[in-house]
Amino acid sequence: MTVSWGGLGVLWNLDVATVYVRPQRYTKEFIERTGRFTLSFYAPEHKAALGVLGRVSGRDEDKVARVGFTPVELDGDFAFEEAELVLACRVLYADEIDPKLFRDASCDARNYPERDYHTAYIGEVERTYVRARGVPREGALRSYGG
Repeated sequence: MTVSWGGLGVLWNLDVATVYVRPQRYTKEFIERTGRFTLSFYAPEHKAALGVLGRVSGRDEDKVARVGFTPVELDGDFAFEEAELVLACRVLYADEIDPKLFRDASCDARNYPERDYHTAYIGEVERTYVRARGVPREGALRSYGG
């Protein structure tokens, strides 16, 4: 899944990442099943590939093969070798956006015409992987712990 909405910070004295996932997204099933997610950050030359990943569902086709990304297993989590930075996160908290709690109703009207409210996932950043400069793509992501 290509994430557009989210943030990084500190909560409950932990480094966290927050992502918002609509109910129809295929990735939601994986997060619910595993209790984990990864966030990957890419160099500008991957913008077109990320556009495809954001538009095409993995339910419908092998979008990873279509863009030529290389899946990589990182200590039990999955990401793509093409990433410059990967954050591996364990879900600490999840909650559905509740339309009754909007203080500004225009946010609801503008973003949820289908009433398909996001689930907010707050994940502890357990591990960080950074691309080692000058290292070939294979095995280039190195762990820097949590």
